[in-house]
Amino acid sequence: MSHEAVEPSDALRRLAAAYGVTPDYWGHDGLHHVASEATLTGVLAALGVDASSPERVAVATAHVEDMPWRSVLPPVVVLRAGRHAHVPVHVTHGDPVRLWVEIDPEAGGGRRDLAQVDEYVEPRVVDGRTVGRATFTLPGDLPLGWHELHADGPSAGGAHSPVVVTPERLTVPADLERRRAWGVMAQLYSVRSRASWGIGDLADLAELAALAGRRAGADFVLVNPLHAAEPAGPMTPSPYLPTTRRFVNPVYIRVEDVHEAAYLPAADRALVEWAAEPVLALDEDAGPVDRDAAWTAKRAALEVVFAAPRSAARQDAYEVYCAEEGVGLDTFALWCALAERYAIGPWPQAALDPSSDLVAAARVELAERIEFYRWLQWVADTQLAAAQREALESGMRIGIMHDLAVGVHAEGADVWALGHVLSSGATVGAPPDMYNQQGQDWSQPPWRPDALARAAYRPYRDMLRTILRHAGALRIDHVIGLFRLWWVPTGHSAAEGAYVRYDHEALVGILALEAQRAGALVIGEDLGTVEPWVRDYLTERGILGTSVLWFEQHATGEPIAPEQLRHLALGTVTTHDLPPTAGYLAGEHVTLRARLGLLTEPVEVVRRAAEAERDRMLAALRHRGLLGDDPSEREIVEALHRWVLASPALLVGVSLADMVGERRAQNQPGTDREYPNWKVPLADGSGRVVLADDLFDNARLTSLAAVMMGR
Repeated sequence: MSHEAVEPSDALRRLAAAYGVTPDYWGHDGLHHVASEATLTGVLAALGVDASSPERVAVATAHVEDMPWRSVLPPVVVLRAGRHAHVPVHVTHGDPVRLWVEIDPEAGGGRRDLAQVDEYVEPRVVDGRTVGRATFTLPGDLPLGWHELHADGPSAGGAHSPVVVTPERLTVPADLERRRAWGVMAQLYSVRSRASWGIGDLADLAELAALAGRRAGADFVLVNPLHAAEPAGPMTPSPYLPTTRRFVNPVYIRVEDVHEAAYLPAADRALVEWAAEPVLALDEDAGPVDRDAAWTAKRAALEVVFAAPRSAARQDAYEVYCAEEGVGLDTFALWCALAERYAIGPWPQAALDPSSDLVAAARVELAERIEFYRWLQWVADTQLAAAQREALESGMRIGIMHDLAVGVHAEGADVWALGHVLSSGATVGAPPDMYNQQGQDWSQPPWRPDALARAAYRPYRDMLRTILRHAGALRIDHVIGLFRLWWVPTGHSAAEGAYVRYDHEALVGILALEAQRAGALVIGEDLGTVEPWVRDYLTERGILGTSVLWFEQHATGEPIAPEQLRHLALGTVTTHDLPPTAGYLAGEHVTLRARLGLLTEPVEVVRRAAEAERDRMLAALRHRGLLGDDPSEREIVEALHRWVLASPALLVGVSLADMVGERRAQNQPGTDREYPNWKVPLADGSGRVVLADDLFDNARLTSLAAVMMGR
């Protein structure tokens, strides 16, 4: 739907700026674009602000300017270690107030009284009360952690709020600085073994990590997001459109590896074997991965295992896990049980409200199913722990590198449970660019920056803590989303959006704090249009960037010399949004886009451009002595990886698809059902399925692994 492009008034611009809404931006076309009045009004509405008339704009502006004065303390204070901060405290004018900090018990505990700064600020009349501002100093020597700020005084009302002290910089382990790490990048669902149930699982991940570490000297395995999908009904195939980013998709559980499965009575064991039979046959099927078939079989088998008794020690471990994950796990399990109950047909309106009487009654009625879904998460957690343990014991220095998606499904668990911090009136996307001239709408509701701050970033922190439990590193997809996101108001086209800014100092700082506590590296996917200062800032905070060979080009199209690339980066030849390198070299991305009607130029023009890009790269490889005159496909792929190895990148990743000669893309951006996105099983160049059992007997894989080991 298109809206009339009326220029916003200065008053509307001022109100938008107060909420972090950017009224203009520079596009890929080099032109300055100004958001329309309708766009700004729509984005503000998604932030809970009524800007539908000049009078309402004036009221909303006055409200937002008074907002800080209505609270004794800010909702949260985030600062870097070694830096002091001033905290404004609002009380009735003339009233005394004291301030202190209770230190995080994990950081040693204790109490620190704060000193007031001799700084006069003019009082303000708010809601008929004269409010004064006192300013206190948070010292720069507070330890890292989540502390609690307390205020006391006649009108302080016992106010308190968190103080988060974050690392100045996330440090890179010294041994990685001395010797770079390389690793395998895999779409886990596609990596099947003869024991898989039609889909790659956490046992396959452990096997891949152990073999890559021991036989190839790899230091990590980067996997697609393992976030949970729908527990009933058709499962969304994209791992980047989950129902929650915090918890794991139980389709990745290896049923036979659940401890209790080994002790089932014969009759129950037979039930598990019968469930497995139809999907075990899919492991060598070259057709699309069938998540629904795999989950139907696994759920039936896991219900049998769930009913089996657990030892006292196992029960204790389960209860400890549930206590650690707390209310978030309980709420997610409740949502799963409701999603199962209402899998057919729309949810009753009352079921959409977690605080409704209907949901309260369902919590009792569905207690056993809720327990089942809690248990599934514990099982997945134990198998993730086992995979990370296998990785490290194989000699890997990093182990499993997880991937964090940008957002969640609009009808998923996070939206249901965290509706207070997610917008219900807008979705995330991207403005028009050279590849998508109408812009993109990813159908994912964004965090509300104001509500996230009021929640003291706890939903964000809790998500990170759960993901980092068994991670050696975390890749952040579209890391620019920690700085700004393109919001598309409901009813608007993707081109009619606006950027909304986030408190990147808080979001990146908390990410660094939780990663440091977990002993994990962080890699930000910063491809595409990213302002140079953002990359500089991430480098300053110790967050690695992403360098993809095909995107590292001068304005002339010539490849940038590898020595000129970044050190603090994950360097790769390709990415999951491109075909594997063999397919890319053959121009299969052009053929596919032409077949699907995605090209905006004649296919001959696009194909000539792709061939010219390839020829420039091959010429550069020959110039450096990395390639002969009549190379094979394997030799070109290996030469491209030698090029990346010539860069100073701290980490180098190799697509598992490249290691076996796969040519088919896992994902074709701009499509939904036109292409089997995220369903392509791992296969070689001839389309024959390659099983995890046989990976390290694959001549092409062992040859490329030797290149990565410097042989």
